[in-house]
Amino acid sequence: MSALTVAAAQAPQVHLTAQTRIIAAVLAVAFMVLILELIRRDKLQERYSVVWFVAGLGMLAGAAFPGLLELVADAMGVRDTNVALFSIVLLLLLGLALNFSVIMSRQAAQITRLAQERALEKARQQAGSGENGSEAKRERLES
Repeated sequence: MSALTVAAAQAPQVHLTAQTRIIAAVLAVAFMVLILELIRRDKLQERYSVVWFVAGLGMLAGAAFPGLLELVADAMGVRDTNVALFSIVLLLLLGLALNFSVIMSRQAAQITRLAQERALEKARQQAGSGENGSEAKRERLES
């Protein structure tokens, strides 16, 4: 048996030093504090922050329990924990991209609808008030 075959047959284990785990935990907590600060400053709405806060909790769980990734890798049916981690991150990013695409599409439709309603309202005002030419010009300049 070659050394490569023996290495492949061994169960993958995640080995993190105490220093690495502490750094990972501090980064996860700092990330969650950043999310809370963005909410406090009204830079991020609460409904969008949930996903990011859960990601921070996942980072914290990974730092606190490095063996958790092995369980996830086994559940996914992959041998290498790096493949499992990459797959999880990729799925998270794809989910976020899809979520934000849906939000952008909804907002674009809402903007179009609001612009159409505003144009109709403006047309009704101009037709209903019997404005003369100078008042119509002033109205156009103001908007």
